[in-house]
Amino acid sequence: MNQPPADRQTLLTPSSCSRETSPELDPKAQSRQYGLRDAAFQAAAQGGGENYFSAFALLLHASPFHIGILSALPQLVGMVAQLSSVKLLPYLRMPGHLILAGGWGQALCWLPLLALPLLMPEHGPWLLIGCAMLYFAFGHATTPVWNSLLIDLVDTSSRGAYFAHRARITALTSFVALGVAGAVLTIGQKWEISWLGFVVIFLSAAAARVGATRCQTRISTLVPGHQIEAPNGFRHFLIETATVDFRYFLLFSGLMHFAVLISGPFFVVYLLRDLHWTYLQYAGWMASSISAQFLTLTAWGQLGDRYGNKTLLMVTGLAVPLLPMGYLLSEHYLFLLIWNFGGGVIWAGLSLGLQNYVFDSLRPEERTRGVALANAMNAIGWGIGALTGSWLATIIPTQLSLGLWELTPASNLPFVFCLSGALRLLITMSLLGTFGEPRRIVPPPHRQLVWELPLVKPLAALWPWRNPA
Repeated sequence: MNQPPADRQTLLTPSSCSRETSPELDPKAQSRQYGLRDAAFQAAAQGGGENYFSAFALLLHASPFHIGILSALPQLVGMVAQLSSVKLLPYLRMPGHLILAGGWGQALCWLPLLALPLLMPEHGPWLLIGCAMLYFAFGHATTPVWNSLLIDLVDTSSRGAYFAHRARITALTSFVALGVAGAVLTIGQKWEISWLGFVVIFLSAAAARVGATRCQTRISTLVPGHQIEAPNGFRHFLIETATVDFRYFLLFSGLMHFAVLISGPFFVVYLLRDLHWTYLQYAGWMASSISAQFLTLTAWGQLGDRYGNKTLLMVTGLAVPLLPMGYLLSEHYLFLLIWNFGGGVIWAGLSLGLQNYVFDSLRPEERTRGVALANAMNAIGWGIGALTGSWLATIIPTQLSLGLWELTPASNLPFVFCLSGALRLLITMSLLGTFGEPRRIVPPPHRQLVWELPLVKPLAALWPWRNPA
């Protein structure tokens, strides 16, 4: 779910630089390039490593309850680490040291995460959960200072374009990493040495995390004068500083993560255990979503820059409830592949809108605390949602009868997915209208907005009756 980023303009020469300044000599221009490289390395670690945590857990005979815990507890521990790191920042003379320590710590966590469950398989799922908690704690500890550094590298008017560019690089790299990792695991599965396939992909993910850490520390060196500390604490920010719109947005985002994670961790269980897909089929399913993000993130970013990120949330928030319900319609591989491609289109806009709405709502001196607070709300929703989903998976029946109509899917998980979709719809209809756009932007008429949507606009341009303007 993670998840997960796009490209619009080169952004090598920002508008804030004079024409006489060479991009190679401008620290912010160089830092933006390192930010793009970081996105590629992070995507390789996630696409070829983190996305296969649950598959590794299934190899260790994990139950849906274990999968729910694996999705919930590491995020909650990461939230605590993130909030603690914000409290620690004022006492650090060089915040780049936190990025360095957290990055290397996360890279080294791959070793026990891989070795301990294989050496003690009788406790494998719980050892994996413990190591994942440590892994995410190191990663989340670097998030506030890293996001704050990255945000200040880009002007507000082009922020959507730059982060869409990063997201597009993330999508492309994740696509490749997913495919390669899926092929490696499938070969290991055929040779009945699946554990060796996980050794290869997890060690590769560790190397990618080291590469991301080097890029991040380089940026912290190039932009040493960045102000990262906020003058007051979280409570003061939430009560006194944050706008009413931002508070309602936090509630919307946290509850949406809760609803999404009721189903999110269990797709891998349904596809690999219940539908008996191979690792390569599973990789292809994940890659279909990522390819959709790659194709549409540029358009979503442009839409957000032009019409506001609230517009992104409005369009995608109304569509995202339908995504999990499709798994009750068919178990055919091609159908689920196409359906997940459509899901990738929606998630590209929703994730970009959620991220950039936070950035647009915060002043520079409050960004570390504001971003950490937003991530904390999401993590709480994430954790509670995953635990709720694991509980629902134990009590929901495996078939549904309505008169003469009887529905019997491969397991009860599609019913859990439908409940997640219904809850998403309820949250969207209840909260999406409670907050507005933080920037001064005039939203377009609904009819014009439809023709501006990703994939719709290029297709509409092919029709001769459409006005090119």
